[in-house]
Amino acid sequence: MSHCSGFSDPASFTEDGPEVDEEATQEDLEYKLKGFIDLTLDKSAKTRQAALESLKSAFSSKILYEFIMERRMTLTDSIERCIKKGKSDEQCAAAGLACLLCVQMGSGIESEEIFKTLGPVLKKIVCDGTASVQARQACATCLGICCFIVTDDITELYSTMECLENIFTKAYQRDRDTNGVSSTHNTVLHISALLAWTLLLTICPMNEVKKKIEMHLHKLPSLLSCDDLNMRIAAGETLALLFELARETDADFFYEDMELLTEKLRALATDGNKHRAKVDKRKQRSVFRDVLRAVEERDFPTEMVKFGPERMYIDCWVKKQTYDTFKEILGSGMQYHLQSNDFLRNVFELGPPVMLDAATLKTMKISRFERHLYNSAAFKARTKARSKCRDKRADVGEFF
Repeated sequence: MSHCSGFSDPASFTEDGPEVDEEATQEDLEYKLKGFIDLTLDKSAKTRQAALESLKSAFSSKILYEFIMERRMTLTDSIERCIKKGKSDEQCAAAGLACLLCVQMGSGIESEEIFKTLGPVLKKIVCDGTASVQARQACATCLGICCFIVTDDITELYSTMECLENIFTKAYQRDRDTNGVSSTHNTVLHISALLAWTLLLTICPMNEVKKKIEMHLHKLPSLLSCDDLNMRIAAGETLALLFELARETDADFFYEDMELLTEKLRALATDGNKHRAKVDKRKQRSVFRDVLRAVEERDFPTEMVKFGPERMYIDCWVKKQTYDTFKEILGSGMQYHLQSNDFLRNVFELGPPVMLDAATLKTMKISRFERHLYNSAAFKARTKARSKCRDKRADVGEFF
């Protein structure tokens, strides 16, 4: 598998057009951002939310380290206020902005100060049963990502993981719930807490990893029976990651219920339940084929991610979990940040950013006509391949 984005591909830039004054454009952007920061204090909730979303869009698509450094405390105060006093949608937007703020700042003293301010507020919302599920979900994700980025204090790391554990372990008791409350209501929260906890597990010391594996490896398979597809997938991928970490710590690692677990995984990898949507079944089968290979054969299907002139190989579950988490936050800006964000390049061991001069960029471009021919040929080839696969009369064994 490979991922590629035209957002950061030099060949995707407009070939012919007027030269842009980058300094003027940057000044215009910063002027607008200052206005958005001021609007996060507006009396109107709708205005505050729109300002937060605009800031999120800018932070995910640009590197704005110096601009943010000068205004980090103002931004932190605005985010804290919106999380404390805002309603569900505003809290979600503020939590998302907090994630991007830490991604922009990277690991360092300034980010630690931000987390010291926002960490307790995020934990309070996550544990508050009266807050909206969506707000708690967003805060759980934010808590995991910010802690991953900034925390050097092992005590704070363990405290954050315990907070998230208290949330997702409630899903273990789902089937035993007899009080009549619908368990699906909090499923999205449990999923976010589980994924955030798994991310933090990847940076734990090995002795702590062993403890967590002993605590959760026998309980997680119960989540594979959940009615929610995303919970089944989150549980499956977490299991694959736990097995990977367990085998790193002990080459002779043995799991007692391996046969029962592989039966469950194989059933999910070949699920043909007519009551489930085709898209869901296809997605589930794809994920659990990989999970089954990881558990049974210690194998991982390597993926390649392209960004500009560079490429990165995702060759283990730990790296996949980290990449998927930041891709969810950054969206289409992920490729741009992989090229330019020092923190992310450090996380994925990409080295310093590759600096390309104007002449090199020009040689990498292709003409519009050549791009059109390439896209047309690719479209025809893809259509032909899909038609052959869809034609039930075609001999399945014949591929040319």
